[in-house]
Amino acid sequence: MDGSEPAESSDCGHGRSCWTACARLRSYKLKGVFTWRLLKTIAMGQALSMLICGTAVSCQYLAEAGVETPMLQSFLNYVLLLLTYTASLSFRKGDGNILQILKTKWWRYLLMGLTDVEANYTVVKAYQFTTLTSIQLLDCFVIPVLMVLSWFFLKTRYRLVHFVAVAVCLLGVGAMVGADLLAGRDQGSTSDVLLGDGLVLVSAALYAVSNVCQEYTVKNLSRGEFLGMMGLFGTLISGIQLAILETSAVAAIKWNWKIIVLFAAYAFCMYALYSFMPLVVKMTSATAVNLSLLTADLFSLFCGIFLFYFFSGLYIVSFVVITVGFVMFNAVPTYTPVPESQLCNLKYFSAIDNLYILDLYFYQRPTLCSASFLN
Repeated sequence: MDGSEPAESSDCGHGRSCWTACARLRSYKLKGVFTWRLLKTIAMGQALSMLICGTAVSCQYLAEAGVETPMLQSFLNYVLLLLTYTASLSFRKGDGNILQILKTKWWRYLLMGLTDVEANYTVVKAYQFTTLTSIQLLDCFVIPVLMVLSWFFLKTRYRLVHFVAVAVCLLGVGAMVGADLLAGRDQGSTSDVLLGDGLVLVSAALYAVSNVCQEYTVKNLSRGEFLGMMGLFGTLISGIQLAILETSAVAAIKWNWKIIVLFAAYAFCMYALYSFMPLVVKMTSATAVNLSLLTADLFSLFCGIFLFYFFSGLYIVSFVVITVGFVMFNAVPTYTPVPESQLCNLKYFSAIDNLYILDLYFYQRPTLCSASFLN
């Protein structure tokens, strides 16, 4: 090939389409799909689910002890982020210093912090008005919202297999909800179901916005900057909200070693979740991470099995189905714009990634990069 344009004709008579079809067949070998990176992604996703399980179990025991202070719990997490990641930004030099970041992007991180704090608060508040089943079902709304936002703002392009994978994961959630109904776990209040369901949908939309912002930040800027700014503005916003809404609830807590351990466990799990989630998001996407988090309720069930006094085989079915959907979603990379300068560096990508970069090459027809890599 001459190095400027891909061949328009070939022995097969179909030129470009035949060549890309052959490339697609070669790239979809099992060893190119079930890679070490995919296995690591699955493991890290389930680790995040177990951290959410830790927060759920500690919240449950705090509620049984008569402690209902969701904002205080969030505040502790943001303070830990402030003491570590925000403090580290203070020692950086140049454009990465916290003062330089605040000069140029303070309002963006303020909105991101506000979105994250209110997403956490509204979903906890929803438990006072609606049932566990409604929350489990409606909370899945975050995934389609994430996909839409990623499509428009991150320019992510999905293929048919990704939509099928999402449908499979949601089918797994349906099996989990069915098992909950059979187990009589339709817990929660029904004092104002419409309000509660509305709060869940608002929370899902806010989580989607927050996760898209997180994906953009960690992939284009840095994980440390994102977590540092979340620690700063999250502490500020949740602290103000804590003082306004939960002063009397905090004063009414009867402190003992058990309560302290539960608060510490919750704060540790949330801190670890916030610290490691950007790593998984950077490897995959915010949508993929949220698909993996659908198993969090199942881990909570497995940990609290003696509290629920019932177990159904549907829980195992649900876990397997969600995992299969997650594998399907991550086995084929999403289609994301690649700078022309990176099109020549295919050696840094896996075989399955090369297919999408080549598709992008044929679509954009760049002239700045030599096509000699196609030989």
